[in-house]
Amino acid sequence: MLQLKDKVAVVTGAGTGIGSEIAGELGKQGASVVVHYNTSKVGAEETTQLITKIGGNATPIHANLEKVSECIRLIQDSFKHYGGIDILINNAAVSTEEDFLDTSEELWDQTVNTNLRAPFFCAQSAARGMIERGGGKIINIGSVHGLVSTSICGAYAAAKGGLHMLTRQMAIALAPYGINVNCVAPGLIEVERYYRLFPDYDREDAARMIPLRRVGFPNDVAPLVAFLCTEHASFITGQVIFVDGGQICILSTHRD
Repeated sequence: MLQLKDKVAVVTGAGTGIGSEIAGELGKQGASVVVHYNTSKVGAEETTQLITKIGGNATPIHANLEKVSECIRLIQDSFKHYGGIDILINNAAVSTEEDFLDTSEELWDQTVNTNLRAPFFCAQSAARGMIERGGGKIINIGSVHGLVSTSICGAYAAAKGGLHMLTRQMAIALAPYGINVNCVAPGLIEVERYYRLFPDYDREDAARMIPLRRVGFPNDVAPLVAFLCTEHASFITGQVIFVDGGQICILSTHRD
């Protein structure tokens, strides 16, 4: 059964990793999908092709979400293309790692602007249109780093923690308009960039840190996001749901 038939979804950062998987899952569920990308044009085109191959409807749209004007344009272009938006997935993010004492203003701004400011203004713009359509769903993609973190993830953790709180604020503000707002917070989700950015990454070693004794993958996240976009989740709002194999249970209780 196509749970999202006749719905229009915008997925930011859908050219790679979790975003691509989410876009594909929403397409499988019948939604028409705007596949947003910034630098991953090839990936966005591949994601679009995968959706159309299964009989879905998708279109790639470029925008640099570090700029508020581009956030607004993305939503406006999506409205123009499909006539409206029912679902917004704020997934686009930059993963930055830098020691606290070495973190530059440039890195801080890039991280916070992309990971926190962009979701706010994308959601604000989309919500205005959702109100006219009688409601909608907004899903923010957070992180375990929004609750617990390390010494090299200051900017990233601050942005994701802010996104978790923003989810709750938006849920209160938009509830009267029939808009549900939730956050899905992944833990260690193996994506292609892991092997490029972390030469020492080892799947088996990483799995030992997780109670379920395996790492996660994008297809562990996407079905939950899709569920939250359906009417089955109509009484769920303002929640931060961790998808981490139990990792947060260990991290939140750890003591040196």
